[in-house]
Amino acid sequence: MTRGELPRIIVVGLGPGGHDHVTAETRNEIERATHRYLRTSVHPSADLVTGATTFDHLYDTADTFDDVYTQIADELIAAARDVGEILYAVPGSPLVLERTVRHLLASGDVTCDLRPAMSFLDVAWARLGVDPIEAGVRLVDGHEFATAAAGERGPLLVAHTHANWVLSEIKLAVDEAVGDEPVTILHALGTTDERMVDTTWAELDRTIEADHLTSVWIPHLAAPVGGAYVRFHELTRTLREQCPWDIEQTHASLIPHLLEETYEVVDAIQALDADPSIDADPDTDLIEELGDLLYQIEFHATIAEQEGRFTITDVANGIHDKLVRRHPHVFGDLMGADLGTTEVLSNWDDIKRHEKSRTSVFDGIPRSMPALAYAAKVGSKASKVGFDWPDVDGAFSKIAEETVELHEAMNEARHEPSGADAATTDELGDLLFAIVNVARHLDIDPELALRAATDKFRTRFEGVERLARERSIDLRSAELVTLDGLWDEVKSGR
Repeated sequence: MTRGELPRIIVVGLGPGGHDHVTAETRNEIERATHRYLRTSVHPSADLVTGATTFDHLYDTADTFDDVYTQIADELIAAARDVGEILYAVPGSPLVLERTVRHLLASGDVTCDLRPAMSFLDVAWARLGVDPIEAGVRLVDGHEFATAAAGERGPLLVAHTHANWVLSEIKLAVDEAVGDEPVTILHALGTTDERMVDTTWAELDRTIEADHLTSVWIPHLAAPVGGAYVRFHELTRTLREQCPWDIEQTHASLIPHLLEETYEVVDAIQALDADPSIDADPDTDLIEELGDLLYQIEFHATIAEQEGRFTITDVANGIHDKLVRRHPHVFGDLMGADLGTTEVLSNWDDIKRHEKSRTSVFDGIPRSMPALAYAAKVGSKASKVGFDWPDVDGAFSKIAEETVELHEAMNEARHEPSGADAATTDELGDLLFAIVNVARHLDIDPELALRAATDKFRTRFEGVERLARERSIDLRSAELVTLDGLWDEVKSGR
């Protein structure tokens, strides 16, 4: 190598499988080379590159495949600098889904001399009887299926499906698949172990034990991969990495935003029955608020992903599997059973208790729930084991009892102020809990009932404010009789 000349890496491909697919040019380059490197020795023709340094150990030590490919490229460049010229052999063809070669070409630190080679694609087209140009086939990396195949319907040939977990992620990426869509698994093409297995989408990850010589032919998808969600998922990551505010957030700091967005979704749902003459489109509002809430979920998952704890895939898989387990009447041994809502909910509670190994009926009820909803949930759980009044009359009489006790506590507070406030608070809480139990027996959500009552009061008082402005009445200085008159006028709709 002369001064100013870049180090040289000769890149050859070992073809899709056996020795008979390795070109004469590749064999000559291997024979001529003094310094030989193999991306991996796990290939049927790797034994042709004798005395080669391999990078198999990096696959077990690096965090991601991208880290592996970057490190391989760095080590190859360093080796080429030391000796001037090296040979680098890769499976298949150097220019078909070979990311290490892509890194080398982009580095600018070496000269890459790429030698043409047969890839697994050539065998795949022959076995499938497909002209990829005429059919418009899209070649996709299995590791990037969710993003690379977003919006596609097929046909697709998916490579780098080297393990069954990769096949599982591909299967889960298509939301609208019903399960009977045909797919063909191509395994060890060009070798004596070659297999072509026709299967279905539902059985994609349960048909064979995938390895580095496995790929998948998808002639047609039932529906495009969820491109919109994938785009949104990637945007969340970008904001977390580049927006100063997003970078500063933690799970704890996002709690107020999570609650606020949840309440705004509730408001949007309640507005669905609004007056249709109003210009605002309630569906548009609900779409927006659901999106805001979804962003909070994605945000928490992204934080956890950066911390190496879990990803949004774990969240989706978890809720998917849980819902399947808790619906045995849909997916399990109770399929076809004539069950009503009561039996379904009872099964749900039994399955949940078994899953969580819970010892109390109250286990799993979050104490951070809004107080009325928390009280209703606790009362409902106690009722399910028989601790309840037989009807609403029993619950209603408890209101009268707790009202008397509240008055007694108030009287004591007037005569003995010390410590009496706590007793009054305690009795007021008991009265509120009794009211919640009445609501439960009436099958009324106390949270929604109180919210509706508060909204009604707010609307009427806003009417009082409007009348006061029209009549130049100062609410802060007006007598109560004047305010009551305005209130009655608004209430009567005059």
